[in-house]
Amino acid sequence: MWALESHCPGTPPETLKEERQSGCVPPTSLEGNSLKKSNWGFLFTGIVGGTLVVVYAVATPFITPAFRRICLPFVPATAKQIENVVKMLRCRRGPLVDIGSGDGRIVIAAAKEGFTAVGYELNPWLVWYSRYCARREGVQASAKFYISDLWKVTFSQYSNVVVFGVPQMMLQLEKKLELELEDEARVIACRFPFPHWTPAQVTGEGIDTVWAYDASSFRRSQN
Repeated sequence: MWALESHCPGTPPETLKEERQSGCVPPTSLEGNSLKKSNWGFLFTGIVGGTLVVVYAVATPFITPAFRRICLPFVPATAKQIENVVKMLRCRRGPLVDIGSGDGRIVIAAAKEGFTAVGYELNPWLVWYSRYCARREGVQASAKFYISDLWKVTFSQYSNVVVFGVPQMMLQLEKKLELELEDEARVIACRFPFPHWTPAQVTGEGIDTVWAYDASSFRRSQN
């Protein structure tokens, strides 16, 4: 009897069914429904918030280059570009560096050709992905990747330099490499040439064009 009164005071047992159908809902049921709605609300908010955090964390390294003084966006190298770079490296020896290595394709291709290759990239997601690809290809011992700003790296220890640049950066990079590279070094530019240097070799067409510059030649031209 107490149970019945707690639901609808003064209601005979035989009318319980009718009252349930007519909207007399037990208070405990109302509380339970309210609690379930509240839990779902917290869960939904948590999912949306977590998703936004993940999207922000992943997207930020790809978007922020557009806000720098020199925008260097990530554009994957084509198979033909990689082939042309490897062609320019024939008969070359010594360590190689890829400036702005992106997803690591050039570094991994060079490592497969026997080079000790290093890639510098500012985007941490691309660096981690490059390391994964190098391990997958079995060249992790000779293909290394580091998170770093190219303007804070010294390239004097490299005999071969590969760069996928943009026109806004080529003049500044030209001056930096002139100061740091040894005479036997070779610089390979993809997509855009250096403004003042005369290439020793050119191969490819359109976006697949690759220019090779020998440090001894561009130093001599500056004197």
